[in-house]
Amino acid sequence: MQTPFYQGMLADWMAQLRIAPPYIAGFDSATAMLRATAAYLRGEDFPGMGSMPAALEPISILINKLPRPVKELIYTAGSAGEAIPAARLGDVSSEVVSEWMVNEYPQHQYPAVAIGSASGALVHLCAALGMPWLPQTYLIPVLHPELHPDEPQKAMEWGREKAKPLLNANPDLQLHHMYDPNQDRLTLRGMTYFRVKRRALGETYKRFLQNCLPKGGTIFIVECQRTWHTTQVDDRHFFQFGALGGATPEEFLYGSRRVSEYLERYHSHRRQWEAPQPDSDRPEAEWGFEPMLREDIENFARDRGYHLRRIVFKEPEHLSPFVAELYRWWYKKRGIMANRLFVESFILLEPMWSLRTASVPFWMKFNMEPSLDWIQQYLKQTEPYDEIYLILFSHGVDAAGLPTIEQWREVFKYARQRGEFVGITEDFPRNFPALIQYNTELPRLIKARYPVPGALSLEELDKFIEQVGDTFPVHWLGKTSLSDADGQVLTPIQNLK
Repeated sequence: MQTPFYQGMLADWMAQLRIAPPYIAGFDSATAMLRATAAYLRGEDFPGMGSMPAALEPISILINKLPRPVKELIYTAGSAGEAIPAARLGDVSSEVVSEWMVNEYPQHQYPAVAIGSASGALVHLCAALGMPWLPQTYLIPVLHPELHPDEPQKAMEWGREKAKPLLNANPDLQLHHMYDPNQDRLTLRGMTYFRVKRRALGETYKRFLQNCLPKGGTIFIVECQRTWHTTQVDDRHFFQFGALGGATPEEFLYGSRRVSEYLERYHSHRRQWEAPQPDSDRPEAEWGFEPMLREDIENFARDRGYHLRRIVFKEPEHLSPFVAELYRWWYKKRGIMANRLFVESFILLEPMWSLRTASVPFWMKFNMEPSLDWIQQYLKQTEPYDEIYLILFSHGVDAAGLPTIEQWREVFKYARQRGEFVGITEDFPRNFPALIQYNTELPRLIKARYPVPGALSLEELDKFIEQVGDTFPVHWLGKTSLSDADGQVLTPIQNLK
């Protein structure tokens, strides 16, 4: 048995080699977005979501030819293979996770650092500004093969006792047990989602900020204000039934015709879920910001002489139109035609190849109806693009609210010249090669190449914010470099209706 001393040495060694702790999921949104941001700042692209080697592509093509039940079993086994036994939850250390996260980045000084909610659009904002991002939330996948996906009440009770060692060992974390049998049906057959949120910076994040952010530098607090109906299980422990996607919070609680049809399609013993009674709306498990962290950041920034700014938005995708138009503006400043749109999905991100091909990035949180509506709303309102390229995340489930490929093709009608999917789309949403091909297909489809630019300055960002006014559903709060010195000037941007 290892002593704590040797466990600490092992954790330090793994962090220096950029090896994630064994209880971190490769398919997690926050950790994938961290890897994508860090890869760009290291001058690298982002193949295989940061955790799947390109050598698996031939194998994934063979898997794609298998019968549907076998493919679904592989989805289940693959996700369960990343999960840890519940008995190991006491081994989780928030500081070990933080050590790995900060060591993903080059260890030099930056003009700014972002901390908080995950967003694929934020990855591209960080790439443009040349700044790291440290997540508040990350996923710990936990094995539970004995639970049926359509029994949320039993899942909540199962987690009640299992979570105690995790929370006892990490008083700086709160747990959001997220349970979504609509989109995560295949993964829930073998594991469950323990998403944790930092309530305080912790010593590792503070040390990184002190070493990499000079006095007078800027900390951006990224705050997605999306909430969800939840049930308190214990102190710092909440159960969230459902998640952002095709089905609404009300459908998870009270059912609907399409939920009934979905459950029948998967031969469930239920036609409506019997959910635990929610007692409050709290930050959404995957995307929402827990405001307790803000106070700790504010105190730290005040003590160390850092400027503080907040990026506040309601939905995780609300930052996407702003970032897309920022890139258009940036390309035009560089004398590049901003006529090519690259639409990303969930953790299929490519900040390096977006810039190398002068593609405007637009991130969608997933492949469901709200994301399709959001990209179409953007395209109706913006200057037309000549080319539109679209990648879809294949999660394996014919979920309630999943658009068909034919519906997704409607996006290409907004392109003046060319519209194409990136990667194979046959048998969507059960297409394994697409999870790898996005990285190789984009540079194959787009022949244009441009040098990687220098970073945008914060002054340039502020000029763009000032120029666009209240166009986008994002609030920029705090001192700007264009304003007076008291640090109280606010640049509000109102929500789209």
